[in-house]
Amino acid sequence: MARVSKPLTMARLNDTILGCFQLVKPSETLDHLIRYLGTWSGSDKLFMVVQYALKLIVQLLQLRARLQHRAGLRPSAKSGTAAGYTKLAGVIGDSRTLWRFWGLLPIVQWLVSLERNPPVTRTLLTIERLQGWSMLGYYPLEHLYYLVSHKIIPSTITFPLSSLSAKPRKLNLDAGKLSLWSTRFWAAYVFLHIAHLFEDRKLLIQKQRALRKFKGTGLTSEEKIEISQRWDAFWSEVVINLGNLPLTIHWSLENGLIKNEFWVNLLGFITAVASFRSGWKATALPPAPPSPPAPAAEEKKDDIVI
Repeated sequence: MARVSKPLTMARLNDTILGCFQLVKPSETLDHLIRYLGTWSGSDKLFMVVQYALKLIVQLLQLRARLQHRAGLRPSAKSGTAAGYTKLAGVIGDSRTLWRFWGLLPIVQWLVSLERNPPVTRTLLTIERLQGWSMLGYYPLEHLYYLVSHKIIPSTITFPLSSLSAKPRKLNLDAGKLSLWSTRFWAAYVFLHIAHLFEDRKLLIQKQRALRKFKGTGLTSEEKIEISQRWDAFWSEVVINLGNLPLTIHWSLENGLIKNEFWVNLLGFITAVASFRSGWKATALPPAPPSPPAPAAEEKKDDIVI
């Protein structure tokens, strides 16, 4: 008997074309990515990865163009693709600086919370207080640098009412100096965070030893997972801050520290990837609790009411 196909109705056509996403299964990874990128920190970390990846690609494209030019394979030693990527990396970097105009608000929130929920040791409290104050210096100076460098505000500001006097008082805003001093405050934060990590390491070792001593026979699987996650977060912070340390020193000096821009971009890329990974793990949902076991056949029989 021949199989009769269903007629092609508008409803079937609608389901086939417009409803094609019914074939796509829900993805926990996509949900996680949207949840992470929906935060200011998550989107900034992603664009940081893209920005430094583009800078590294640009240098590789420029190197390839020079080598091909020397070999007579291309008329010019410049890469047109590299020029486009350079512009895109610049736009991303400029946008990230603009988006940081809100960065001062979480710092204030953190400092307020810090006084009400202090860390476990006095040393950590002092370190985090200093870190917060260093950011109170970093953000306003960076905002001023951005506004002056883009000529949004004038580089010379006359104080109010002083224009009525014979010698009006003026404030000169140099974009280069503003950038240097904002980065110096950031460098202070990084140095303080390295000191913070030394304290974190001591506390982690103490906690691990205390748990082992209390249990006597070792750690449970849940405790092992918790300790492992804490060490993973610790080493991520170590990579991030060891990457930021030479960069902040480099950008804090008028003549710089690192002469080859490739190493600057490589350190920036490593730091960006480590930061993105750390944030990704921090925004992961906790694993779902295991479902209770199904009752045995005998137990099911007892539940039957006759």
